[in-house]
Amino acid sequence: SAIFNFQSLLTVILLLICTCAYIRSLAPSLLDKNKTGVLGIFWKCARIGERKSPYVAVCCVVMAFSILFVQ
Repeated sequence: SAIFNFQSLLTVILLLICTCAYIRSLAPSLLDKNKTGVLGIFWKCARIGERKSPYVAVCCVVMAFSILFVQ
């Protein structure tokens, strides 16, 4: 159902980026061995989370605010 609701889709994408970046910080070899293919999506999400971390953090705060107070 997150595919049909735009806010839910953004929440899932933000959680995926944050989770992949956290997993890569704990065990880098787990994501680094799969840089291509379907599992490469997780490596790319981890890279986005590492390189754009201030922007991802702001997006997470804005999303949390909108979920808690707007809905």
